Amino acid sequence: MQPTKLALGLALALGLAGTALAQTTMRISISTAQNSHQGVAIDTFAKEVEKRTGGRYKVQTFYNGALGGERESIEAVQLGTQELAFSSTGPVPNFVPETKILDVPFLFRDKAHARAVLDGPIGQDLLAKFDAKGFKALAWAENGFRHMTNSKRDVKTPEDLKGLKMRTMENPVHIAAYKGFGIITTPMAFPEVFTALQQGTVDGQENPLPVIISAKFDQVQKHLSLTGHVYSPCIFVMNKGVFDKLSAADKQAFIDAAKEGTKANRARVDEDDAKGVADLRAKGMTVIDDLDKSRFVAALAPVNTQFEKEFGKANLDKIRNYQ
Repeated sequence: MQPTKLALGLALALGLAGTALAQTTMRISISTAQNSHQGVAIDTFAKEVEKRTGGRYKVQTFYNGALGGERESIEAVQLGTQELAFSSTGPVPNFVPETKILDVPFLFRDKAHARAVLDGPIGQDLLAKFDAKGFKALAWAENGFRHMTNSKRDVKTPEDLKGLKMRTMENPVHIAAYKGFGIITTPMAFPEVFTALQQGTVDGQENPLPVIISAKFDQVQKHLSLTGHVYSPCIFVMNKGVFDKLSAADKQAFIDAAKEGTKANRARVDEDDAKGVADLRAKGMTVIDDLDKSRFVAALAPVNTQFEKEFGKANLDKIRNYQ
């Protein structure tokens, strides 16, 4: 009787060891807090990957720039030192220049328009451009419409922006546009922003409401203007070599998990946008929500001429007029 038990015990132990060995752990990171629209995205993604692959793949989640800022994370995925990242498109054009077009100010009418463009053929064509650069882009998600905050004054007109020292993303399109407003631009990785605002190294920054809320910028910024000047997508990226080694079914599982992550992420953006203004006012911020957007659009006319040359008017119009 004893040997059989022993054999059974061994078989079980080996079986369990086999299961343990078969599980592959990957990492994904964000620059923002876990309790944010980006945190919801990667938490949902990790849960879905595990579920859809029967636990063979486990995704470890890192928050608050624990593995570096967005640019470093994307670089790490490209190099293969990190398997996955979730990032706003801020630094993405430095790796995939074709995505630059999405950062043109006042390109999208509203979130529904932006989501339709990204989920449709234009967005899918852009996802395919990542392949040649060492990435598999799994899905577009969302950061939201960007608004301006500062510690100096209410911004009601484009003229009010002149001379403000603002942190910008490490993004060439944003920098060109903000210079067009007369802003003194200071490109900086997101994890450094709170301290820079606190110390007065910069007067202000610009980000979607979900980011302003989760980063607690109300503690270091007094004035918020709902400029909605740029729509900021997010993206799930994976190292191309790692993705290519997956079976066809697992590849699909990762893509579907990213789509689920996007759903949860967009729902959270909608929720934060809906309650964000009241929330930030209650925390003592002055919120200007009745801006004349056309004046801001007009102020960027010279820069827009520049963008039309760079991207082609037809390409910009194709996005602007997408139904």
